[in-house]
Amino acid sequence: MIESGGARDLVPAQRPVPKWALALPVLVVVVATVTGVALTTLDRSSGKPSVSPGLARVGGMAPDFTSWDLSGKKVSLADFKGDPVLITFWATWCTACQGELPTVQRIRDQFSSNGFHVLAVNYRETSSSRMSQYLAGLHVNLEAVIDPEGTIASAYGVDIGLPISVLLDRTGTVVQIWIGAVTSAALETAVGQVATPAST
Repeated sequence: MIESGGARDLVPAQRPVPKWALALPVLVVVVATVTGVALTTLDRSSGKPSVSPGLARVGGMAPDFTSWDLSGKKVSLADFKGDPVLITFWATWCTACQGELPTVQRIRDQFSSNGFHVLAVNYRETSSSRMSQYLAGLHVNLEAVIDPEGTIASAYGVDIGLPISVLLDRTGTVVQIWIGAVTSAALETAVGQVATPAST
């Protein structure tokens, strides 16, 4: 009888791969993803919205502000210098906003070719996903800006009575402030006056 044990001893024994080694590539991907998300979130949440000194009043210059949109991109009022802007303050719990935001969207679309912009500043909420779902449900895709502590709102005199809308002309001067819902006709007329094409 031929012994085969010697030949078997020449083949390296195969050891089972530890489970942690199999999971290592997945773990590396997960850690990299979480780190990337954390850094993005940190960049957006580590700083608070900033606002220039002053209060919004009809006939005065609108206080400049810098914050972030719902995707984490930095947005400043100064980005729209030379263009008419409507700043509208809203919240997901605001029932009047449900009727007004689609109207604002329609008017924005109507006058966007004249350089008209809308900044929809959310009032004191922190869930970007909830805000996005709310706007999507209304079929609204306005430039939504976060104001989790009401920093921007304070400079614009907003503390109750949403929606509140502030219309700026091309020089950044406040020409109209509406507290509460504004009619479509009034908003369209006012925007039409400030959104006339800039003279060349």
